[in-house]
Amino acid sequence: MSMLQFFIAVDVTVVNIALPSIGADFDVDGHALTWVVVGYTVTGGGMLMLGGRLGDLLGRRCVLLLGTGLFGAASLLAGMAPTFSLLVVARLLQGAGEAIALPAAMATIVLMFPEGPRRSRALSVWAAVASCGLVLGFVLSGFITAHLGWRWIFLISVPFILIVLLAAVFLVEGDWPVAKDSPALGLPGVLLLTACPLLFTFGVVQAGEPATPAWVVAGVLAGAVAAGVGFVRVEARSGNPLLPLRFFANRTRVAANLTTMLLSGALSTSFLLFTFYLQDRLGIGPLDAGLTMLPLAVSLIVFSMLVPRLLSRWGARACVLAGIGFTAAAMAAIALVSVLQAGGVAMIPAMLLIAAGMGFGIVGLQYVAVSGVTENDAGIASGVQRAADQLGGATGVAVCVGIGFAPALHSFDPFLVATLLAAVGLVTGAVVAWRMPVHVPAAVLQEQGG
Repeated sequence: MSMLQFFIAVDVTVVNIALPSIGADFDVDGHALTWVVVGYTVTGGGMLMLGGRLGDLLGRRCVLLLGTGLFGAASLLAGMAPTFSLLVVARLLQGAGEAIALPAAMATIVLMFPEGPRRSRALSVWAAVASCGLVLGFVLSGFITAHLGWRWIFLISVPFILIVLLAAVFLVEGDWPVAKDSPALGLPGVLLLTACPLLFTFGVVQAGEPATPAWVVAGVLAGAVAAGVGFVRVEARSGNPLLPLRFFANRTRVAANLTTMLLSGALSTSFLLFTFYLQDRLGIGPLDAGLTMLPLAVSLIVFSMLVPRLLSRWGARACVLAGIGFTAAAMAAIALVSVLQAGGVAMIPAMLLIAAGMGFGIVGLQYVAVSGVTENDAGIASGVQRAADQLGGATGVAVCVGIGFAPALHSFDPFLVATLLAAVGLVTGAVVAWRMPVHVPAAVLQEQGG
C-alpha cells in the first residue's frame, strides 16, 4: 500500500522541474503547462470521494486493483504521448486512477490496525511515505530529466505499479461489498464535484492575466459556485449519494478535513515557491534544484519517526497546532529569504520547518479524520480525507501562487504576496483546529497511564 502511495505522491510533484522540457518538446507556453500539474491534482481530488464510496459498495480489493491498473496504464500513456493534448488527457486519467485506488488502500490500512497507538504508527508510515514521495518527486524529476528525458518521469513507475498489482492480489484479503444491491452512483454528482475546483482554479489563474476580460473571470467563478451548489442539491436528493449528508453531522471529521484543506494549501504552495526561487530567481539547473531539496526529504523521515510517539503523548489537537505553527514559520522564512535575495542554502531552514509542519499537522489530521470509523464508512471517510488534502493543495496553489505571481501584481514581490495569502489560510486553520472536538481512544489513554 505504501509503495502505491509513494508513486502516486511522486506524480504530484515530479512534473514541476520537468515542465520547461515538456514545453520545449511540444512548443507550448507556461500558461498551458500549468494544466499538466493542476489537471492531475484537481481531477484526482474531485473524484476521491467517488473512489471511497466505490470501495464500500464494490469491495476494497476490487476497487484497489481497478484504480491501480488505471493509474499504471495512464502513466504508460503519459510517457508515450505524441501530443500535448494526449499528455493532458493521460494526466487526467492518472488523477482518476489515484482517486479510485487511494481510498481503498487507506481504508485497508485503517481496518487492519485498531484505533490507538498501532493505527497512529501505521498512518504515520503512510503519511511519511506520501510526504517523501512529494519531495523526492522534485529530486527524481531533476535527475531523470537531465539524464533520461522527461518521458521517463512517467515510465519509471510502471514496473513498480505492476508489483503493487501482483502484491494486492496475493496479500490483500478479499472482502464483500458493504452495501449489496445498491443503485448505481449518479455521474452528475461526480462531474459537478470535479468541475467546481477546475473552474475555480481556472478563474483564479486567469484573473491575474491582464488580457483576460473581467466578464470571463466572473463567469467562470460563477460557474464554480453553481457547480458546488448543484453538487449539494444532487447529493441531497440522491437515494445513494456520493457523499452522504450524515457525514457532516460529525463535527470532528468536518473540522479535521477543513483544517487539512487549509494546511495542505500552504504546504503545496511552499513546494512551488522553493522551485521558483531556486530555478527562476537563482537560475539553478533542474538537477541542482532537486538536490537542494534533499534536506526536506531527510527531515521528513526524521519527523515521521518522532510524531507517532508525540501523537500519543500530546494528543492530536496539539500536534495539529504545532504543524500549523511550523508551517507559518516556514512561510515567514521564505518571505525573509526572498526579501534578502539570499542563496539557495538560506532556504534550508524553511524546508526543515515545512517538514515539521507536514509531519505534525498532516499525521494528526489524518488520525482525527478517520477516528471512530466502521466497516460501513471507512472508505468514504478515507476518501473525504484524501480529497480534502488534494483539493486543498490544488486550491491553495491556485490562490497563493496564481494571485501572487499574476502579471497584474508585478509591482509586488510575488513571494511576499504568496506567503501572506498562505498565512491567512493557516491562521484560519489554527482557529478551526483549536475549536475541534477530539475523541481520545481508550487505548491511547491506557498507554498514557490514564
